[in-house]
Amino acid sequence: MIVVKLGGSLAEGESLGAWLEPLGEGRGRIVVVPGGGAFAETVRREQARHLFSDRAAHRMAILAMEQYALLLADLSSALAPCRTLAEMRAAAAADLVPVWLPSVMALADPAVEESWTVTSDSLAAWLARRLEAETLALVKSVAAARPLDAEALAARGMVDEAFPRCLAASGARLEWFGPGEEGRFRRLLATAARAP
Repeated sequence: MIVVKLGGSLAEGESLGAWLEPLGEGRGRIVVVPGGGAFAETVRREQARHLFSDRAAHRMAILAMEQYALLLADLSSALAPCRTLAEMRAAAAADLVPVWLPSVMALADPAVEESWTVTSDSLAAWLARRLEAETLALVKSVAAARPLDAEALAARGMVDEAFPRCLAASGARLEWFGPGEEGRFRRLLATAARAP
């Protein structure tokens, strides 16, 4: 199983379609986690303006992820919005790729910190743990230095502050895909599709 987190920033450029197109190759073996993108940035901007709590902002940002998920599902007929693990299994059985709507599961877990410390990257690792995924693939609009180091990525602001510990708890292997790496991404999905 591979959890693929599609960064919200991908929607700001011209590359989103190139990342969406190969997702169908991983049917039955992948789950997509949406970023927050411009929807989450709106929450950040309005929080600065109205000074509402981080708890409220966290919940609104999770709903921002759901908005991006619906956008992705509308652009790709391979994707099916799913709220629960049962819905994900049903989508996979129907030869679709689940794209996660996180509010039901994430907000039900009191261990998920309700602050900007935890964003879609950490929530993707949180889901990877529940799915016992072997790989967590972050697809972003920026490249990352190799070898991948979660602590260094967090220090540079490329992932959120909680991500290193969430990734460690998940037990998943981290993969990173940035601009120009669509071919390598396709190969990862094709390998997953061939796995027993």
